Amino acid sequence: MSQEIVREVTFFFHSILMGLIITFVYDWVLILRKLFRHGRFLMSAEDFFYWFACGLAVFYVLYRENSGVLRWFAVMGAALGMFFYKAAVKNRFVYVMSTCIHKIMCLIIRLIQIVLKPAKRLFFAARRFVRFLRVRLKKVREVIKKRLTVFIKTLRMVLCKQ
Repeated sequence: MSQEIVREVTFFFHSILMGLIITFVYDWVLILRKLFRHGRFLMSAEDFFYWFACGLAVFYVLYRENSGVLRWFAVMGAALGMFFYKAAVKNRFVYVMSTCIHKIMCLIIRLIQIVLKPAKRLFFAARRFVRFLRVRLKKVREVIKKRLTVFIKTLRMVLCKQ
């Protein structure tokens, strides 16, 4: 085979691989969307940045492999790669990965709750103690204020008599 045909076939396989990778990365975006639900604005921003990055990746592959010239068989190869990935994986990957990650996150959160349970109890005990001290100090302050008022009044009376 001629060197030119080998280069074109290699470029075609790279475009198929690029389609596979683009679809695989988008599946991870979908997994993140399943794990952390958010509104339309954030989804739109995610899609914008995803497709911007994909556009840069496609441009890089076209520039590196074919001097920046758009070849329709490269677009077809990327579409073929996306189709192969979706046909082989379907939505099982998104479902399995999001379920596994969700279960792992729940397990980690539960472990953190178990580990922090004594700290939580200590925090609430300290909060009750601070409230108790605040009430007691308020009462002590009132008693001291009354005694000082009485002392000042008697002092005035003594000074006024003299």
